Amino acid sequence: MADDDEINLDEGGAGAAPAKKGGLGGILPGILKWVIIGLAAVIVIVVVVVVTVKITSKNTASAGAIPSSEEYVSGQREIYDWYTSLGVIQTTTCDDPPATVRIDIALGYKKDDKATSTEITQRTVELRSFLRRYFNGKTAYDLRASNEDAVLNEIKNGINDKILSSSRVRAVEFQQKDVIEQN
Repeated sequence: MADDDEINLDEGGAGAAPAKKGGLGGILPGILKWVIIGLAAVIVIVVVVVVTVKITSKNTASAGAIPSSEEYVSGQREIYDWYTSLGVIQTTTCDDPPATVRIDIALGYKKDDKATSTEITQRTVELRSFLRRYFNGKTAYDLRASNEDAVLNEIKNGINDKILSSSRVRAVEFQQKDVIEQN
């Protein structure tokens, strides 16, 4: 009889574990598992986005840091000394009939730059001649107020390139500019 008393575990006898029952006992751990996976995914996505934004913003300069002009690099415009002793220059334009042009120009140079002041003084005759020829080659239409910045820039570049050798004029301004057209 000893053989009959053996317990057969393969056949589901009395020693077998009870089967799981459905209901809340099986659903709650499944829901918690998916909530935790979702929260972990959200945290990973937020961390990746924050790191990416910090890396990309560190490599690009902000638009407010780019100066739009030389005068704003140091926060204020440079102060010049002005040479105003060229006097009034009178000439005519190349129009038919010619217009009369009367100008008085001031030349701005770096503050306390004695070399530039000396060179401008030494070249006064050349400067007056250059200005007379410059305005003699222009038309009254070229000298209208809307072109004034371009004219001043051309004069400044011409003086720096053709007249001055060891120094530079930084700015040119009209103290007087009269263009009188004849009818």
